[in-house]
Amino acid sequence: MRMVILSMLMLGAVVPARTDAQRPAGYPRSYDALVANARGERMVRVYGNADTAAMQPLIAAFRRTYPGVRVRYDDLESSIIYDRVVAEARGKAPGADVVWSSAMDLQAKLINDGYAQAYLSPEKPALPATAVWKNMGYGVTAEPVAFVANRCLIPAGQVPRTHEAFEHLLRTRRGALTGKVATYDPARSNVGYLYLTEDHAITRDTRSLVQAIAATRPMLSRTTEPMLDAVSAGRIAIAYNVVGPYALTRAMRDPNIRVVFPRDYTIVASRVAFIARDARHPAAARLFLDFLLSRTGQTLLARRWLLPVRADVRAPRLSAEQQRPIRVGPQLLVNLDTIKRRRFLADWRATLVQEAPK
Repeated sequence: MRMVILSMLMLGAVVPARTDAQRPAGYPRSYDALVANARGERMVRVYGNADTAAMQPLIAAFRRTYPGVRVRYDDLESSIIYDRVVAEARGKAPGADVVWSSAMDLQAKLINDGYAQAYLSPEKPALPATAVWKNMGYGVTAEPVAFVANRCLIPAGQVPRTHEAFEHLLRTRRGALTGKVATYDPARSNVGYLYLTEDHAITRDTRSLVQAIAATRPMLSRTTEPMLDAVSAGRIAIAYNVVGPYALTRAMRDPNIRVVFPRDYTIVASRVAFIARDARHPAAARLFLDFLLSRTGQTLLARRWLLPVRADVRAPRLSAEQQRPIRVGPQLLVNLDTIKRRRFLADWRATLVQEAPK
């Protein structure tokens, strides 16, 4: 979802230790034993693809809440997370305790293929039903998908507010927008593939919109950052299906960028977390997952535009009618079928060729 960042964060010495670690309000008394076991394990290892900088406040707060439990956070691309989890499990090598990624379909496949363990989080009652699957996969965030436009190249009055208006813009200004449109390459981007297949599931009009995009000879990106850079610099006028929180974070410091969440429908994706089947630190993993889902954890994530899945945390939100949340569940596996994926991408490539300017 961005340029490759491979980093590992060890937070321990920077947080003053406390000797007390009280269970959160409303949790069962048995949680005291879980906390004690986690402190005996002394650490939790997390594979995630949220930026390390965005995670620092949450990890520091976790360490203050549960002193003695260190957090090792490995910031990896979603495809690398998937490959590592599979390889380490097969090789019986030490790996992640918590696996947390925005590639919802790959997370669902890992869960379905037996790489996760069940855990009934005390925070489950506060979560929407669409965010939990098998008491294994937990949707932690609610991240809307956006149009991103250059303010100078597309004036406010011409910025599309719906998918239909976006297609109309592409067709009526095709000459001016040729080479000036960007989107993810679904053949190289897991999240791009997920969003585009979701578009097709929501409306048949997506095929016509994709044809209009293809006719502009679009820039196809594997990650988010190159698209935002290109929009900011004016090399691209508008980008389609961009991860909203990343775009909003950039727009806060970049006056050239405008972020729009389409009114007809906005896909809302989630970063899915689960506890690894072979977690070396299972108690600490449960503590960390619960903290991600808690009001405290969700509030800290929201400050970094990793918008909360919980309804009781203050954060900018779209209307219920506008949102199309991607449910955490087995339907995510449908588009990972090898034959279906091959056909989908073949159709995508054919459209690019057929609609490209001659």
